[in-house]
Amino acid sequence: MTRGELRVFLGAAPGVGKTYTMLDEGHRLHDDGQDVVVAVVQTHGRAATAAAAQGLEQVPQLRMEHRGLLLEELDLDAVLARRPGYALVDELAHTNAPGLRHAKRWQDVQALLDAGINVLSTVNIQHIDSLNDVVEGITGTVQRETVPDDVLRSANQIELVDLAPELLRRRLAEGLVYPAVRVDAALSNYFRVGNLTALRELALLWLADEVDSALNRYRTEKGIRSKWEARERVVVALTGGPEGQTLLRRGARIAARTSGGELLAVHVTNPDGLRESHPGELAVQRALVEKLGGTFHQVVGADIPGALVDFARSANATQLVIGVSRRPRLRALFGGPGIGATVIRLSGDIDVHIVNHGAAGGHRSLPRLGGALSARRRLAGFALALAGGPLLTWLLVGVSTPESITSDVLAYQLLVILVALAGGIWPALFAALLSGVTLDYFFIQPLHTVTVSEPLHLFALVLYSANAMLVSFVVDRAARRSRAARRAATESDLLAAVAGNVLRGEDTVEALVGRVREAFNLDAARLRSGEADLAVAGKVSGQPTHRVPVGAAVLELYGSVPEAADLRLLEVIAAQLGAALDYRDLSAKAEGMGPLAAADKVRTALLAAVGHDLRRPLTAATAAVTSLRAEDVDWSVRDRQELLATAEESLNALSELVTSLLDVSRLQAGALAVSLAPLEAADAVLPALEELRVGPAEVQLDLAPGLPPVLGDAVLLQRVLVNVLANAVRFSPGDAKVLLTASEFGGRVEIRVIDCGPGVSAERAEEMFVPFQRLGDTDNETGLGLGLAVAKGFMEGMGGTLETEETPGGGLTMVLILPAAAASRPADAAEAL
Repeated sequence: MTRGELRVFLGAAPGVGKTYTMLDEGHRLHDDGQDVVVAVVQTHGRAATAAAAQGLEQVPQLRMEHRGLLLEELDLDAVLARRPGYALVDELAHTNAPGLRHAKRWQDVQALLDAGINVLSTVNIQHIDSLNDVVEGITGTVQRETVPDDVLRSANQIELVDLAPELLRRRLAEGLVYPAVRVDAALSNYFRVGNLTALRELALLWLADEVDSALNRYRTEKGIRSKWEARERVVVALTGGPEGQTLLRRGARIAARTSGGELLAVHVTNPDGLRESHPGELAVQRALVEKLGGTFHQVVGADIPGALVDFARSANATQLVIGVSRRPRLRALFGGPGIGATVIRLSGDIDVHIVNHGAAGGHRSLPRLGGALSARRRLAGFALALAGGPLLTWLLVGVSTPESITSDVLAYQLLVILVALAGGIWPALFAALLSGVTLDYFFIQPLHTVTVSEPLHLFALVLYSANAMLVSFVVDRAARRSRAARRAATESDLLAAVAGNVLRGEDTVEALVGRVREAFNLDAARLRSGEADLAVAGKVSGQPTHRVPVGAAVLELYGSVPEAADLRLLEVIAAQLGAALDYRDLSAKAEGMGPLAAADKVRTALLAAVGHDLRRPLTAATAAVTSLRAEDVDWSVRDRQELLATAEESLNALSELVTSLLDVSRLQAGALAVSLAPLEAADAVLPALEELRVGPAEVQLDLAPGLPPVLGDAVLLQRVLVNVLANAVRFSPGDAKVLLTASEFGGRVEIRVIDCGPGVSAERAEEMFVPFQRLGDTDNETGLGLGLAVAKGFMEGMGGTLETEETPGGGLTMVLILPAAAASRPADAAEAL
């Protein structure tokens, strides 16, 4: 069965017209004679979208109840049974209701595609999984419904439905996207011009990257190796040398000449790992690449020019930047074509820039004769020369003839090479001189003399010496690289092990000290500060053989003395130890200051509250009573009533503040008395509205019919509703109403208080329930910041919870959850806590 094709309409934000465009395309396909059905369309109350769906066959949606709400979902089985040519499935990132075959709608779409049905779907850029954190950083909103990138990238066609931010905001203001009650909140939050512009750019960039990936896939499938200059791509070849930064900046300037240019840096590593590069330089250059907006790549290849050109072709590069060779001029003259010349020959239609730099041309000094071979190997070389020379002479003298002089010379030359391989330069030179004298004494006329009668014999001695030097130089270089590679591998393993210990949760200081002992094969290692041991690894005995300062502490090493090459790594570990000690000290101080800071914060908040919130009603009541007692003023009956009303109102406010303080104290002490009984939700909602003196103009009620009674305390539940509703009404913008709904699900009743205000970020949601927190309110007219703290404590005291949710389009939803009375034991109804 042929798999169906997926076509996705991508938008930068809700309301740009994705669904409308999908329906319009469905009509076009239907007019062309295709079998098209509407599997699911989310109109969100938009009249234009609903009208666009008319005239197309619609598969009845699956209706199911969830948490007291009637939901309409895609009926996958019905669509599969219908088997249309095209199915229109809106909102690819939608989360299905519990109980359906798949958790996500994109999984339903995969099932339709597997059945050979072509699918048209929609998705917003904020629902792409890899961009979730980026969108959160832009909008401050966490998207919980996402689509995996590979699902979206597997689509046969992705079409961007674009709309300018100003036009989208105009549509929103006209009520074409959200209901009027949500418009103000949406315009001032998610749909700000800056947000929409950033999301639009994000959508364009993501789609451009997808188009670029599709182009590369096409070129690979068709075997196209020639460059297609869809946009400028500049590849900079890095050797790890000091010229890298110069090359990168030149490459960045070339890429910046055209809009959309791309910078790629590549470093080719030899497969044997013995490369002449500096890891420190590469790290600096990698950071520079990222700063310039490029990407860093590392490939392995023995043929460096070929690897560079292959990478450039695979990246569809248009420019390749390399540096002038650093080889000495003499070596470049006799050493054949260098990397630059080879790259130019292989590059074909890729432009190659060879950039001059300060390290070009190398220097003329001779290589050092001092080798990396150990003293043992050098002694072995001398021993081989002293033993092999006489033995070879004894063998050759017995079989020598005047015609065998050539084989005699080659035999001694072989001895010189063997000595060079074993011991390096100095034993090889000694063997060359000894073999030259022996040849002249035993095999060249006149025999048994060391007289060099012909210049040719002297030239042969020089050749012996040259051979010895060349072979020993190669051996010495190989030994040096091998030792450097082993050293680098050991250091990398050590640092990786240290990092692993820390990441696994082990104490950083203990882990570092332990790894020092293991890495350098010590008897013990100890970190001391004064007379106190901060960390000890192994058994300490005797005096330390080496000390490394670590800030105010000292790292003592016991056992073998570290070599000079080990001191650099010890300095690195010492720096990490110093940082770990500083972190330990700061953590300890922070832990010690935490309770004090919390107590000071509460004390400061309480003093500020008492200093103003309690003084204000107390001052008003005192002023009213003092005025009434004044004997020099003849108050009228009306004035007396106003003063008495002021005193009464102020004393009532003072009583409420003191009561809130006492409630918090009882909650924190666990002394709250709760009497649970079956209670209708309306019996607590209506008194709370009356107490707040709000009506239908401020609060809209939507209580589900047949709602079971809750198990709660009528007085406490009313106090919770008063506090929560007061916050919602206060933060609702303009004439926007607060929506209060109640529904039942799974034996629990959920009361939702929904506002369209500025909302609260997820990071600060929990702070709302901390006493004396106003989340930035500084108007000194909102009380002590105890309302939500008391509300949460009351809900938990009744066996319920108080949670927060984000209102779609902007705002905050407070969810009061209590057990339904029918779902509780009869004995619980009269239980007093």
